[in-house]
Formats: sequence, structure tokens, C-alpha cells
Amino acid sequence: MVFDLHIGVLAFPFGTHAGPLLTLVQRLAASSPRTQFSFLNTRVSNGSMFNARVSVPYENIKVYDVWDGMPQGFWGNHFEAIRLFLSASPDNFEKVIEKAEEETGLKLCCLISDAFLSFACDLAEKRGVPWVAFWGSASHSLSVHVHTEEILKAVGSTEVTKQEHTLSYIPGLTKVRLSDLPPENFLDKNPSLLALTINNMVQKLPKSIAVVLNCFEEIDPVITNDLKSKFKHLLNIGPLMLGLQPQHLILSSPNPRALDDKTGCLSWLDNQNKPRSAIYISFGSFVTPSKNEVMSLAEALETCQIPFLWSMKDHVKKSLPEGFLNRTIAYGKIVAWAPQLQVLGHSSIGAFISHCGWNSILESICSCVPMICVPMTMADHKLNARMVVDSWKIGVGVEGVLTKSKTIEALNHVMFSEVGKSIRENIYRLKEKALDAVKLDGSSTKNYKKLLEIISAPKVGA
Repeated sequence: MVFDLHIGVLAFPFGTHAGPLLTLVQRLAASSPRTQFSFLNTRVSNGSMFNARVSVPYENIKVYDVWDGMPQGFWGNHFEAIRLFLSASPDNFEKVIEKAEEETGLKLCCLISDAFLSFACDLAEKRGVPWVAFWGSASHSLSVHVHTEEILKAVGSTEVTKQEHTLSYIPGLTKVRLSDLPPENFLDKNPSLLALTINNMVQKLPKSIAVVLNCFEEIDPVITNDLKSKFKHLLNIGPLMLGLQPQHLILSSPNPRALDDKTGCLSWLDNQNKPRSAIYISFGSFVTPSKNEVMSLAEALETCQIPFLWSMKDHVKKSLPEGFLNRTIAYGKIVAWAPQLQVLGHSSIGAFISHCGWNSILESICSCVPMICVPMTMADHKLNARMVVDSWKIGVGVEGVLTKSKTIEALNHVMFSEVGKSIRENIYRLKEKALDAVKLDGSSTKNYKKLLEIISAPKVGA
């Protein structure tokens, strides 16, 4: 096939960043078949996604590996891997961009990148093409970074630990506390690499032709309107796991019954006696609670004897109480991996115990499953939990360290009380708003069409 346009896509290969960006590119490729998309990511990240993801290959997506900056035999922690990757950038991307241009015979006409990779702005300016930044999380998490200077001025130049300090002066964030913010919000005398990366991103984002979010406008209209005043185009096109027209209201993941249920999660849920009677537990792919927290959660589940499906890494099992697996075999199931979207969409699931990663929250909303928030002290988890519990009121939170008594109280609230009934009503209304956003005349569909216009006529711009 002869292509008319060539667009470069730069992924951030850590955490869950690359997956939603790939989902967006697949959707763009289907909508714009005469555009070549060169997807640039590290070999390890590409390998994990394209081996594990159930996806339809597109002729106009070509995947390229970029160097991750790691020396041969590297054995370091997550943050050191990020440091090496960013140290190797943007040279590693530039080399592969040149290769992609040579192979396709087309110069790039636009760059789409994870917003973390703010150097994409400079690469785009160097080539005289527009830059589209993709923020794979929520509008509220972008807002706290955009308003960092105002937050720091409000709390003063010295470190503030007042738990009661709220961001009442930031539109839409009146319920958020200072203690909910990601550590990267604070540029102290020795700022972390992630803090510097995000600070650079905030400085560059206004130069983008569009900031694209995996979110929908109606979840936080006040925040949406505020952010729209900051950028040329703010385009909420989510939730990405919901298809846009003409396949609107269809989950982009495979049908649950068509999925190869190797771990038996779905068949186990089929055997539960009552709808909304089981708990699903997952702390994501990169977060592990402490040994004491795992033990406390297990003891609470055993005391309540509520059916549970727990997605748990194998090495975490050693933190379980002795004999727990045998004593709970009649009503519990532990697996190393679960098809989360299909699990949450099952009628037997009544609540979701989560670390509050953004993808998990979106999947919970779209599946109409109330949340029990156990945020970890990293990224935007605590901030997301605050929005879930206090702003949208679609879940309950566990403040501080997870204990047996706190877990039992949260389970009782969500599963058996009037509080749980109210939460279900709230999340149902929010799900309806998400579904409306992806209809033909919905806000996310309109924003997606605007994005297509921008990348199809990149030098014209708005």
C-alpha cells in the first residue's frame, strides 16, 4: 500500500504507559488507513505487549525497537532503568525515526508521544511538524501538575505536612488534600528524576498542538474547562476500552466467552450463587502491598467469608497466613493473572479492591463495580483514590496502613450497607456518562474526530 502520511509515535516503556498509547494508535490506524504509524518503544516493552495483548494487526502500524539505555547484563531497580532510558533519549529515538523515514520513504509529518517524553516537542520543532502529547491518565492528575506553582505558593516555600490543607483554590480539586499529591509535585533541593521529567513536561505541553487524555469530559467538567484554557486543544477521547462509533458501546477487548480462560477465573465466577456476591482483588502489575498488609487483607477475607478472586504475584503468596489457601478453598481463588476487564464485567463481582491505578478505575466505572481503594504511595494512586471516594463517591477508602479491621469495615460498607447502595447508584450514573461520551454525538467521539483532523492536516494545525 502507498501511504500519504507518516506519523511517529514515541512510547514511555514503564508502568502501564505504553498500552493505552498503543490502543490509541490502533484506533487511529483503523480510522486513517492511508497513514503510516511508526510505533517506537523499547524491545522489552514491545515484546510484552505484542506477545500478551489480543490485538488485530494493522498494515499501517510498524513497530520499531529503540535502545533502552541499559548496558548488557543490567540488573537494577525500576528507577535506575528509567534514568538510563531517559539518559539515552532523545538520541535513541532520533536514530530509529531516521530508519523509519528511510524505510517508508516518507518524512514524519507529526509526532505523537507519551506526555512524559517532553523532548518530543523539541524533535517536532526541529522537523517543523506538530507535536501531540498523550496523557494516559485522568484530567485531575494532569491538573495538579499544571497547577504546581500555585500549589507551592499556597503552602509556602517550606515543607508542609498539614493533612487538612486542601486544594480549594484549584478548579475541581476542592476535595483533594496536600497529602494526596504525587511526590513529583514537589521540586525540593534534590528533586527526583520523575519530578524533573514531569516539570519539563508541564513547561512543554502548551507548545503542543493537542493534549489527548484517556478520560471523558463529563467525569469532571470543571477541571476539563480549566484545562481547556491552558492548551490549544484539550481532547478527552476516553474511556479507550470503550469503542467509538460505529462500534460504540462495544468493549474493545475480546468477548469474555471468546477469551481463553486459562486460569479459570470466569468459569469460577460462573459458579457463584448470587450476583454481585464476590470480591475481586488486584494491585496491578507493578505494585505490591507490604507483608503485613497482605496478611491483614487475607485475615479479613477469612473472617467475612465473602467469595473472592485475588490476582496475586506468586512471590506474594509467602506473605499469606499459614494454611490460608486450604481454609478458603471453598470460597476463594488466587491466580497469578486475571483478565481484569472481563472479570469486572462479570455479574458475580460486587466490589473491586484496588491500588487505584487509572486504568483500573476506568475499567471499574465502565463495569459499574464499586471500589475499595487501597492506594500505594506512588504516582497518582492516592489522588485517584480521593477522587473516587470524595468527589465521585463511587467507592470507599482505606486511609493509612491496611489493617484487618479497616478491611472488614470497608467490605461491610460496600457489600451490605446503605452506603454501598448509594455508591452503586453513583457509579451507574457515571458509567452512563462514559457510555454517552463515546456515542456518535458524544464528547469523546467529537474530540477523537478533531484529533483525526489535526493529524491528517498537521501543518495546518487547529
